[in-house]
This record gives sequence, structure tokens and C-alpha cells, in this order.
Amino acid sequence: MYNPAQIRVLALGLIRDGDKIFISEGYDPVKQQTFYRVMGGGVDFGETSLEALQREFQEEIQAELKNIRYLGCLENIFTFNGNPGHEIIQLYECEFVDSKFYQLESLTFAEGEREKTALWVDINRFKSGELKLVPDNFTDYL
Repeated sequence: MYNPAQIRVLALGLIRDGDKIFISEGYDPVKQQTFYRVMGGGVDFGETSLEALQREFQEEIQAELKNIRYLGCLENIFTFNGNPGHEIIQLYECEFVDSKFYQLESLTFAEGEREKTALWVDINRFKSGELKLVPDNFTDYL
């Protein structure tokens, strides 16, 4: 469970297909702003970040990953929905085992009670500033 007064540890997976990346769309109602983040989720106590990455992709979109490679650690201090947040992100580059995911334009999935959308987006739309990719320093990995 998320506690806004604590640092949250996440495992996220950067998946590329040419000049596109597979990302999840989010919306901040206070800022009235759409944003995007690569998929993944929280690391549970007693679980490695690699295990968390694999579990999150399995839970959210029933996808297995391969060629998983650790890229680095990012720190993200932010405000979402008017509340402060602090995350430590273990970032991995990976690929889908099943090629069907590369054929999709978008995919709707459940994250807890919320319905979310994942989609392929050209990285140049983030680099140009047209779309917002979070955390802010994430474009360094593109």
C-alpha cells in the first residue's frame, strides 16, 4: 500500500521497438496534465527489483519479459494529485517474450481499481517536449 510520507521503491521496464517505447498513460487531475511512464510497479518487501518487474508485467498485462538488463537507479521527487511523492526507481531495459505485444497500438489494463492504457509512442514526442515523460530526467535513457 502506498504511503505518501515514505519513499517508494519501483522497478520499471523500458521496452523499445525501433523509435517507439511502450509506456503507460497517466493523468494528474490537480495539474490537469496527461503524463507517461514506462511500465512496472512497486517492489514488495523480500522481493528483488528484478522479481518485482517480472511480477508487475505479469499481473498488469500478462506479459513475460526476456533480455532483461539493468540500466540504473533514478530518484524522483514530485507532486501528484496535490500530494508530495518520492520514489527510488530501479530501471531495466527489456523485451517482450510474445511478439503480439509489438503489434498492438494500445492496451487497456487494470491497475488496482483503476483502468489504464499502455501504448507505443515515438520517443521524439518526448524529446521535443510535446508529451510529458516522467520522471523528468528519464529522457536521458532514451
